[in-house]
Amino acid sequence: MGSAEVVDSAAAAAAHHGDAMAKMTLDVLVAQLSAVFGDELRSVVLYGSAAGGEHIAKRSDHNVLVIVKRLDGGHLRTLSATARAWAAAGNPPPHIFTDEEWRASSDVFPMEYADMLAQHRVLHGTSPFDGIRVSRGSLRLQLENQVRGKLLALRQGVLASAGDRKAELKLLAASVSTIMVIFRAVERLRGETPSRDNVELTRSVAGAAGVDCTAFERVVRHVRGETRLAAADAPAVLDAYLKGMEGVVRYLDGLEAEEEDR
Repeated sequence: MGSAEVVDSAAAAAAHHGDAMAKMTLDVLVAQLSAVFGDELRSVVLYGSAAGGEHIAKRSDHNVLVIVKRLDGGHLRTLSATARAWAAAGNPPPHIFTDEEWRASSDVFPMEYADMLAQHRVLHGTSPFDGIRVSRGSLRLQLENQVRGKLLALRQGVLASAGDRKAELKLLAASVSTIMVIFRAVERLRGETPSRDNVELTRSVAGAAGVDCTAFERVVRHVRGETRLAAADAPAVLDAYLKGMEGVVRYLDGLEAEEEDR
């Protein structure tokens, strides 16, 4: 049986009768990547919450980095069934780089690279992080872009929710993963090591930015399942959440101004 047939068969089994969560495991994913790329598969790395202590079963996804020697459309088409089953299990598609692309992209994706460097587990092959560095300048530029973009996206989400409190609650819960990536980047820009506990991370960033951490902390605890928010709570929490993000933007603007004055 060829690699395409191996992948299609396993992916179909993973998705059968809605059983993707049970079938499409990290081990199965690695096996299917190996079937497609063979010796050209350099590294498969788990990163993010699943590798760093903030993973929430059945709520957090598994972020996977794949490094290969060569990549073309044929590889991607062969992997499409695997990607569908992996997505059906609640995970984003793997990030696939060639060796050359991976080595050349740390200045383009510094927030993501910094997160991977800090929280990762090599599942297959060798570590791809030797010699990888993230510059402060690149981190600051991407962080400013991301935090302003996320603030705009939240405002658009409020508009789209049209006053539906359940929709606003979903908007808050869906935002947490990205907000925590942003907060970890803020800590690194400050020269601090980000806490792996998202409540502590939120408190540290809010303290530095001079904003109230309560709304962020409540949403983190809601997503964890510790203290659930009711739909009726969503408008007030979301308003405070937006105000907090505006404060983080002002804080970053202040850091940039300080650097320019030096």
